[in-house]
Amino acid sequence: MEEVVVIIGAGPAGLASSACLNRLDIPNIILEREDCYASLWRKKAYDRVKLHLAKQFCELPYMPYPPKLPMFVPKNDFISYLDNYASHFGINPRFHCYVESVYYDKNASRWCIVVRNKKLNTIEVYIAKFLVVATGENSEGLTPKVPGLDGFEGMYMHSSQYANGKDYIGKDVLVVGCGNSGMEIAYDLLYWGAHTSIVARSPVHVISKEIVFLGMCILKYLPCRLVDFIATTLSKIKFGDTSKYGIQRPTEGPFYIKSKTGRSPTIDVGAVQKIKTGEIQVFPSIANIKGNEITFENGKSKQYDAIIFATGYRSTVLDWLKDGKDLFNENGMPKLRFPNHWKGGNGLYCAGFSRRGLMGISLDARKIATDIGLTWKGASK
Repeated sequence: MEEVVVIIGAGPAGLASSACLNRLDIPNIILEREDCYASLWRKKAYDRVKLHLAKQFCELPYMPYPPKLPMFVPKNDFISYLDNYASHFGINPRFHCYVESVYYDKNASRWCIVVRNKKLNTIEVYIAKFLVVATGENSEGLTPKVPGLDGFEGMYMHSSQYANGKDYIGKDVLVVGCGNSGMEIAYDLLYWGAHTSIVARSPVHVISKEIVFLGMCILKYLPCRLVDFIATTLSKIKFGDTSKYGIQRPTEGPFYIKSKTGRSPTIDVGAVQKIKTGEIQVFPSIANIKGNEITFENGKSKQYDAIIFATGYRSTVLDWLKDGKDLFNENGMPKLRFPNHWKGGNGLYCAGFSRRGLMGISLDARKIATDIGLTWKGASK
């Protein structure tokens, strides 16, 4: 099957790319391995989650959020927004399409995409002039190697498998990772009646959503170092010295770290107060596991019924993309930094890899569609 543009992945990045191409009347299809679009949000996001940035910083191209939605959009409202987005722009992904390999045919000057259709149990081959990789940074959950984890007598999972805490009432649960997912899941577990601990593996900025909103607004007018100074000062006033409770603050500012590494500050949803009161305990990294007993690097030990790893995700691009070394590094992430990360050679693009959330996705999709439009329509003349 020959196409002009093939987009791999029907998350927000794939939907945004298709919408921008559709507006320019550029034929395109989306191939998605799951049975729905935005599967990470529909199937792998916990119930309590909301967008961590204000909605004006999370719009996909050419469609604002309804005014009635709150500033920080809840999960189900965001999914409804994506449903309306796909409907409005006439986006119809092809589901159950598991991409096995992609390579560039130099003789034909086309991308060859080999797909296993898991619903029909067939192999399909797509040929495309342009290829947009939209599988994103969060394609597969990362669980770190921990000595003794295989012999843990309780249950363990990645945070992408966690929905809510109703199955953990009265149980001792350890959450590994104190980023946004980790802190919010720890708070949710406590809400449901679990005895909750959290592992703080590395320093992290903990700030409020109001401080993030202020910082995002004034970054348009002030240098990053000054915005970081304001944000950290306000955070110290609000939360005090979190190092007393095991949460160390990085030396660099939150917005600088975000721009350089892609790591977001942790937006507090109420967990810090529970840490201060001792309702959520904080431990350093795990040293080893024996049975149900977990020993930490400070020598302390405790028994747990469950472990939830909120330890991030990885890109799976290199599992199937055979010709893309000019664009992607050995970790399946763009070699070049924002804003020059989105375009490779031979009609290869990536959307959703800028480490800048939905705002970065929107910028990527617009640039990709414009660039493809100039090339494709120029060649058609």
